[in-house]
Amino acid sequence: MNKRLHALKYIVFDVLAAAGAWTLFFAYRKTVIESNKFGIKVPLDYDQKFFIGLIGVISFWILLYWTSGFYKDIYRKSRLQELGQTLLYVLLGTTIIFFVLILDDTIVSYKSYYSSFLTLFGLQFILTYIPRFAITSNTAGRIHRREIGFPTLLIGSNENAVELYQELEGARKSSGNRFVGFVSVNNNIQFLAAKELDHIGPYTALPKLLEEHQIEEAIIAVESTEHSKIEEILNLLEEAPVVIKMIPDMYDILSGKVRMQSIFGTALIEIRHELMPVWQFTIKRLMDIFLSLAFLIVFSPILLFTAIMTRLSSPGPILFKQERIGLNRKPFSIIKFRSMFQDAEKMGPQLSSEEDPRITKWGRIMRKFRLDELPQLWNVLRSDMSFVGPRPERQFYIEQIEKEAPHYRHLHKVKPGITSWGMVKYGYAENVKEMIQRMKYDIIYIENMSLFIDIKILIYTILIVAQGRGK
Repeated sequence: MNKRLHALKYIVFDVLAAAGAWTLFFAYRKTVIESNKFGIKVPLDYDQKFFIGLIGVISFWILLYWTSGFYKDIYRKSRLQELGQTLLYVLLGTTIIFFVLILDDTIVSYKSYYSSFLTLFGLQFILTYIPRFAITSNTAGRIHRREIGFPTLLIGSNENAVELYQELEGARKSSGNRFVGFVSVNNNIQFLAAKELDHIGPYTALPKLLEEHQIEEAIIAVESTEHSKIEEILNLLEEAPVVIKMIPDMYDILSGKVRMQSIFGTALIEIRHELMPVWQFTIKRLMDIFLSLAFLIVFSPILLFTAIMTRLSSPGPILFKQERIGLNRKPFSIIKFRSMFQDAEKMGPQLSSEEDPRITKWGRIMRKFRLDELPQLWNVLRSDMSFVGPRPERQFYIEQIEKEAPHYRHLHKVKPGITSWGMVKYGYAENVKEMIQRMKYDIIYIENMSLFIDIKILIYTILIVAQGRGK
């Protein structure tokens, strides 16, 4: 499967739809709206202004679809869901274009606004959705006929795994799974799944196997006696770009975790990697850029004052840089105003506490009002960090935390932040135990990420800073 070529099909037809809709709408404005206004037949002249507008409109639609995540995961599209998404984004895009480009048009009466809006919306929706429906229907048909499929790994080796495999393979319409083999969870003497599939290794080798076999889907079908391994399996799958599914038990079904995705599909729980819709991630990044620039400008006097006071407080550099681990375990240099005496860690990495003698008098004031964190606005602008996200830690402490709490790795699914729910609840952690306690709030944040939650955390952080309650 060539994903880029398939995505290009959607993009090309979306470009043609945007061009066709705007061209036809331009003709409608000239021949109907303006002709009625002036009482004469207005000539249809596709001048330079029209072509400049055409390029702008096409660019706008493609950018809107791109930021909405439409061109992502293109082989797993639902036609009904696609209909709703197309309606929603065409309505949104048409509204924006109407207020930016059409509202100042020459009109006969206010009814012309309604007819203009509905005409543009109708043309854009029809010309966009018909090709999308055709491409998606053709793709779905090829998947159902087993002409194309996703390399799939079965995690499990006995009754549940065999039953699931036989159900998927025996289905009248394929769900798109092409099994490359199974991995074992317990080292049984005999694997029942071996009669159906190749045994390619134990579950502990999952990261290596997923890469070797270019796996796109992993289905967990373990026995009830193996449920204790599920958390470890999920941790091993977490950083891989694969779709994760698992067979549900009756509790999962009754608690509403199982969602019907296809009439002919097998009932499975899908564990989604997508934390927020693509458009929300885009807005989150735009907010980071805008706010970091605005704060750097507005707080420039405070930044200058803090820098001077840091220089006068004790010998040493104004800024303190330290390597931290960020998104996807990528290291970066975090920047702070120095709040400790120089060479505070000459004896090795140490966490600070409220009564830490290494902290300068000015450093205590900075920490109380979080002034030492202000240079991290530059980290946010550089995209090393976000305003809201789990606090980044050093590799030295990450290794200690993961010995007690392996699920800490979930925090590396998102960019670290200047503030977080864990920081609002706990402030600075003074030991590994507090880091683990703070972590559970950050994991809950990650699993419930939204722009609304980010805004709430920012508001609470501002209140804590304004009241000088920083720990």
